[in-house]
Amino acid sequence: MNLNNLGKIQNRSDVMPVLFLGHGNPMNAITENEFTRGWRMAGSHVPRPDAILCISAHWETNGTYVTAMEKPQTIHDFGGFPRTLFEVQYPAPGSPELAAETKRTVTGTPVELDHEWGLDHGCWSVIRHMYPEADVPVIQMSLDYHQPPAWHYELAKELSRLRSKGVLIVGSGNFVHNLRMADWHSEGGFEWALEANETVKSLISRNEHRALIDYRALGREMQLAVPTPEHYLPLLYVLGLKEEKETVSFFNDKTELGSIAMTSVYIGDEEHSPKGPAES
Repeated sequence: MNLNNLGKIQNRSDVMPVLFLGHGNPMNAITENEFTRGWRMAGSHVPRPDAILCISAHWETNGTYVTAMEKPQTIHDFGGFPRTLFEVQYPAPGSPELAAETKRTVTGTPVELDHEWGLDHGCWSVIRHMYPEADVPVIQMSLDYHQPPAWHYELAKELSRLRSKGVLIVGSGNFVHNLRMADWHSEGGFEWALEANETVKSLISRNEHRALIDYRALGREMQLAVPTPEHYLPLLYVLGLKEEKETVSFFNDKTELGSIAMTSVYIGDEEHSPKGPAES
């Protein structure tokens, strides 16, 4: 892939949208349901990217890394699921060029090139529904687990120039994610989970990003919703990339298993929004 050609996509805006995808249960990778239909809808609405940079909840590191191999492996980083799920491969190419460009772009912290990780299920389980032909190059950026939420939000801003080069930046996690309290027989959400989901959506719609960065101060519901930060932090990357006049919309807006919100977020121009602008 030639980085000099990034951004030369016909019939699209100059700046790529940004997505936060609630990925939930790994079985969504091979299940036909409302969430997989929502991801396909997003893939059909947004301009076709030249490459994807994904920030997944499932790659935490000491420091910041980007995958830089030509052929990233499909990582099955879970257990206890049917054999058919472990047999799934998503052979999207990598992009050493985009990895190197990302390393050059980010100046606030060292970014190291990784040749071992690949694509974890937070990445491939959703992207395979958006681009089933696996013909869009994909790289991942890791989450530095030593850093506070505000640091991740500010780091995201340094990635903004990639949006004008045909790169679709995707954060993958869940902003309500408490596996310890999950009810595997529940099709809806606990009251506290529903309240937390609505709180996050409302703050996103009002551009109150500082409150979302300081999510621990938002009360008991949010403390239950985010017992550990890794599934929440990808949302802060997406919010950090938002420009002032860009549209926000939500899709896959449902809480399941009692304590997992599948809500996904689109940021970009209204024309390519999967669901239309969010209510303020």
